[in-house]
Amino acid sequence: MKSCQRKSKAPMDPITIITIILVMASLLIFTVLPLIKIFIQSLTAIDGTVSLGAYIKAFTSKENRSALVNSLFLGTLCGVLSTAIGFLFAYCASYVKMRGKKVFNLIAMLPIVSPPFAVALSIILLFGSRGLITYTLLGIRNVNIYGFRGLLFAQTLSYFPISYLLLNGVLDSIDPSIEEASRNMGASRWHTFRTVTLPLILPGLANSFLLVFIKSVADFGNPITIGGNFPTLATQIYFQAIGNYNIQGGTAVAILLLIVSMCLYALSKLWVEKKTFVTITGKASRERVLIDEPHIAKPLSFSCLFVAVIVIGLYILIPIVSVVKLWGIDYSLTLENYKYAWSVGKAGLIDSTKMALLATPVTGILAMIISYLVVRRKFTGKRTMEFAAMLGMTVPGTVMGIGYVLTFNTKPLVLTGTGIIIVLSYVFRYLPIGVRSGITSLKQIDPSIEEAAADLGANSFKVFTTVTLPLIKTAFFGGLVYTFVKSMTSVSAVIFLVSAKYKLLTISVLDQVDSGKFGVASAMSTMLIVVVYIVIAILYYLLGKLGVNKKDIKLT
Repeated sequence: MKSCQRKSKAPMDPITIITIILVMASLLIFTVLPLIKIFIQSLTAIDGTVSLGAYIKAFTSKENRSALVNSLFLGTLCGVLSTAIGFLFAYCASYVKMRGKKVFNLIAMLPIVSPPFAVALSIILLFGSRGLITYTLLGIRNVNIYGFRGLLFAQTLSYFPISYLLLNGVLDSIDPSIEEASRNMGASRWHTFRTVTLPLILPGLANSFLLVFIKSVADFGNPITIGGNFPTLATQIYFQAIGNYNIQGGTAVAILLLIVSMCLYALSKLWVEKKTFVTITGKASRERVLIDEPHIAKPLSFSCLFVAVIVIGLYILIPIVSVVKLWGIDYSLTLENYKYAWSVGKAGLIDSTKMALLATPVTGILAMIISYLVVRRKFTGKRTMEFAAMLGMTVPGTVMGIGYVLTFNTKPLVLTGTGIIIVLSYVFRYLPIGVRSGITSLKQIDPSIEEAAADLGANSFKVFTTVTLPLIKTAFFGGLVYTFVKSMTSVSAVIFLVSAKYKLLTISVLDQVDSGKFGVASAMSTMLIVVVYIVIAILYYLLGKLGVNKKDIKLT
């Protein structure tokens, strides 16, 4: 005990001090400074004077007010619907005896490895003016899927897998003996569910709702694809800054969106996560007896099957459309879409893959270093470091994108138009997941293991690389996989950062959708998904060789 106390009070070696300084500087420059720049720009008029005009317009402009109301209304409905569907899937996975549960994991994986606008694109292809269902099968000529209904449909199907994954973990953690005690006392299944199960999972339901709410409000891919005349805060930032060249107006809306996102995230952290019950133990003491009564199991199984068919059908539609000559007019098969997509999108695919591969190891290593410093070292500013590292989780992509443009467009650090700025946006936007996993893993490891290495003369670098990192390899490699997948499918931040020299395939897909070339857009999306799956398969193979179970890798 005394040796541990002496160790904690011992002065830090130069390597640790230098690492802390470099990490803190990088977080302040690439995470905090862009937000400060946005705030300063929102108060700066065209003539350089300080002005509140942008904020006054942000709250008085009918379009901006509509965007705010639309975002909150859409987020609320999407949160409710996604949580309801996610709970249905989670309950069936944990409580109901049914076939095909492995399909649930496939459905949960699809939105993660696909472009964020994939569902919206499929909805247009099915229900648009030349949609397969509306135009070809039903003969409806004057249909408009763009707007609130189409956007709500797209976001709900995109985000309910997040609720499923979260709630599945919550339901699996409930000790079955508690519910069995209620049943043994004569309570019906419905009464047990209403009075025992539901109260236990209410914090999980609330957390799921808030998480989807945050995702919906910050979403850019679906609104820009299928939003039509239904503006949201995320798209309003883009249209103000890029469409109208009104940087002050765009930054004011960005600050508004940032405030909404951070308030929702704070509510999730400070209120929902404290509402836990000791009866949710983290590991069930016995295996749950699954519900097999036909009058319960069959309706629930059919409901899940119905939603699953819709979701899988939407994603399968994309590769199908990619080999159709002209969707809605000529359904003959062709490879012309791929030839054109390759000629136009080859550079974007290469750049996307290259930058994602560059960002992946940097993000993983930096996340583990920050986790190690936060958990194992005592120094001034530790909480500031942790807050700055986790800030990317609350900052919407469009806000970060415009912040990077403003920050790195002038001296001393001119990065706009380079590939470095895109890589940096990936690193600091997807850093929080790795940091969160690393902190959780390190808290479960006895520090005496690392202290033993230090007592034998190893410096901080040696201890971290040879002792700490191997012990938290699951968190490290999980961060690598997550960063690569999200970097490949990113849209919201990088749409401000792409240039003529460095292109990204997701932006090229949006351009093709905007031009009405849905076959080419589908071919590009298919190419992107295939590359992501190939790299994930390679990473999982390598992880298996290193003794890491791919089931322990979390992509959310």
